[in-house]
Amino acid sequence: MSCPHCHDTGWRTVSGDEASRVERCDCWRQGVAQTMLVGAKIPPRYRTCDLESFITYENDLLLCAVDRARRFIDLFPVVDKGLLLIGPPGIGKTHIAIAVLRQVVLEKGVRGLYYDTRSLLSTIRSTYDPVTRTSEVDILRPVMEAELLVLDDLGAERLTDWVEETMNLIVNTRYNARRPTIFTSNYEDIEDHEDLDSLLVRVGFRMYSRLHEMCEFLAYSGPDYRLFESTPSKEELQASWKKQARRKLPARTSVRARAQLKRGKADLGWTGGKAGG
Repeated sequence: MSCPHCHDTGWRTVSGDEASRVERCDCWRQGVAQTMLVGAKIPPRYRTCDLESFITYENDLLLCAVDRARRFIDLFPVVDKGLLLIGPPGIGKTHIAIAVLRQVVLEKGVRGLYYDTRSLLSTIRSTYDPVTRTSEVDILRPVMEAELLVLDDLGAERLTDWVEETMNLIVNTRYNARRPTIFTSNYEDIEDHEDLDSLLVRVGFRMYSRLHEMCEFLAYSGPDYRLFESTPSKEELQASWKKQARRKLPARTSVRARAQLKRGKADLGWTGGKAGG
């Protein structure tokens, strides 16, 4: 069925006091926004995420994170900082991040992009294979130039020299160009050089410092939404959150690495260097 306003031309006539003018029709804008949304590479599981469908309950830090997300949408693109959502798995960090991305793309018509950090690094690694035709620059350019980027699960990748340099290149390029980024991470913001499962150690000192400059840190906890057999109610979430112990990501670092750190050794046995190392 054709658009009744522009008859699928993309332009509609608007009557004025003295003369008529033509302007882009809303159907054209919506079509462009939908095309840009497809280009944002949002995974199928999250393609319908929005803040209206996100179930909240009496959790002050969670409510603060959702409020900041709404404010980010309203202010975009005039935002000074991106967002860094921190907390244990299953509490809705990815839902919030992608909801912001979707709404900004649809309402503001900007070029947005989503990547799981591990998937991004794996894709970049694949460019080192001489058989593939995609170059590293072809992968990195849209990541660094997106008007809004969501990087999910920051710190999940083992920190080799190559991982650190690649991630710093992406983050620093976006920082210098004043392009906002939304991150999520399971690792807590603890300024402890000896905690190998802190955000500081998982991403490296340089990126950690830059993140504090370019993002508003929003840490919160709560029950794991994925553990409910069906969509939980606000009351179920509230009851589960009240009775559970404080959740924290289980330590992933090897016993050997922890022992080396305690002895004061800088080398944690992580091989760095080229991609995939």
